[in-house]
Amino acid sequence: MTTIRKFEDLHIWQAARELVQIVYHHTIQGGFERDFALREQIRRAVISIMSNIAEGFSAGSDAEFIRIQQKL
Repeated sequence: MTTIRKFEDLHIWQAARELVQIVYHHTIQGGFERDFALREQIRRAVISIMSNIAEGFSAGSDAEFIRIQQKL
């Protein structure tokens, strides 16, 4: 069994990083190059996926999990 020591080891984070690369590639062409606001909003959204995974990984304690669940 593999030990995960950092969020970069998570397969889901690696997949999110690939998604960022795909989105960046597609948003430098076509209509996106003229619509700055839309392009940047889409890029920020996809980066947010990676950031949320990393943030969730670092929170990692039972107390943090309980705190989040109580807010819901």
